[in-house]
Amino acid sequence: MEAHYPKYLLYGLLILGSWLLSSLLHFQFFHLSLSSSFASAVQRGGAALVVLPAALDARFIPAPAVEADDRRRSSEPDSPPSSSSCEGRYVYMVDVPSRFNVLRECVEGSPLFDDVWSVCAITANAGLGPKIAPAGNGSDGDNDLLPTTGWYSTDQYSLEVIIHNRMRLYECLTDDPAAAAAVYVPYYPALELHQHLCGFNVTVRDGPSAEFLRWLSSQPAWAAHGGRDHFMVAAKTTWMFRRARGDAAAEKGCGNNFLDQPEASNMTALTYESNVWAPRDFAVPYPSYFHPASAGEVAAWQARARAAPRPFLFAFAGARRPNGTLAIRDRVFDACEAAAARGRCGMLDCSHGLEGSITCRTARKLITLFASARFCLQPRGDSFMRRSSIDAVMAGCIPVFFHEISTFKRQYRWHERPAGSSADERPYYVLIDPDDVEEGRVDIEEALGRYTDEEVAAMREEAIKMIPRFMYKDPRVRFEGDMRDAFDVAMDKVMERMRRIKNGEELVWKDRNDVLAVAASNDS
Repeated sequence: MEAHYPKYLLYGLLILGSWLLSSLLHFQFFHLSLSSSFASAVQRGGAALVVLPAALDARFIPAPAVEADDRRRSSEPDSPPSSSSCEGRYVYMVDVPSRFNVLRECVEGSPLFDDVWSVCAITANAGLGPKIAPAGNGSDGDNDLLPTTGWYSTDQYSLEVIIHNRMRLYECLTDDPAAAAAVYVPYYPALELHQHLCGFNVTVRDGPSAEFLRWLSSQPAWAAHGGRDHFMVAAKTTWMFRRARGDAAAEKGCGNNFLDQPEASNMTALTYESNVWAPRDFAVPYPSYFHPASAGEVAAWQARARAAPRPFLFAFAGARRPNGTLAIRDRVFDACEAAAARGRCGMLDCSHGLEGSITCRTARKLITLFASARFCLQPRGDSFMRRSSIDAVMAGCIPVFFHEISTFKRQYRWHERPAGSSADERPYYVLIDPDDVEEGRVDIEEALGRYTDEEVAAMREEAIKMIPRFMYKDPRVRFEGDMRDAFDVAMDKVMERMRRIKNGEELVWKDRNDVLAVAASNDS
């Protein structure tokens, strides 16, 4: 028997070796599969949370959730870009401490998400808001115009969250501020201010943002250029951040002085309406309700907008101002009410308190109305720019402005149309002098009725072509197709500014014509 020991030993070693090899392969396969699944989930945006955590730094933000029917149309993230393609485009994202995060209580499972008055409510779907449900029985004014994907009940003040999530997917982020062409500051000044917008003393309104600016200006990344290479989004009109100092009425009113602080005046700020005398704030479009995930979705919607029947000559959604404080608003209401009796005007009256406000923020009603009209009236409100003007473009409705400073050419100069392009001079909007309307020299219905069908079709086509430049893509997924949106256009311009600043240029004034336009608008 002893003569057989070497043979049995050999068998034993072979069996042991096979078991070890099998175990090793099993471990490698399991490990690689787990790593691959985790990477794929991150790339697809497959994490469960849709809100931003306490720390605002992009490195610690989980990928936003993608709804089931959105996931099938999302694409895998692009492969990392080459260093040459990011030359001059690198962006460093500031790591903002959690104490400055107004969304720190917006954690998964919080009842705040069900509170329409909570700031958490607007963070659903990475800032897009709740998805618009399929059309019901038509009681909400919808005629099945809106597609089943790409449309959300987006709050007009959610752009800070949307842009932050887009920046997370920006292909040229860097952890080295010295290598960056620009520094992005993911602070939410509008959402912070919204908590105490009006009726609070100036210390309450000014204090939090002033503390943040002190912290920001103490950071190493700030020192290199004194903040001139920093940019951020402030999702209100510029005037809400420029409360006049020493003005007793303003001290008791609304807003803060965030953009008038010395530190903020060094940064490039993207707001909904800019101050033409301020060289570093620039207007970007309000977010509308359309946030596609592919160029195909955009083309399909543009086709729907072209084909939509438009029984109304013009439409208006808005509210009167108390005591006739905005005469042009009253004249617009009067004109629409008179024309409605002849079936020529469609209107959403937002004048009836909370109910009226909710009605006019119902995306399905609003877009359906605007897609039923040739022209959409855009009189000024509390400021010259209105979200309604962006909604009009999304619906393929020709905007009608009453102040030159309200036009896209004056405010959204980055987004309107490329200067010098063949379409640059083709009209897509109407401008009516408010004095002529208020003093009875111009009848709105008569003025708009003079446009021929051919002229209206040509203007509408120009507006529809502008939809990509005024929309914001779904920030949770990689966009399928080659199409630039409002974020892409703004980033190109921001990076261009930063390159010029770092080349030593003094960018002081914007455009003298803007100053003249504001002066004329304030006189009317």
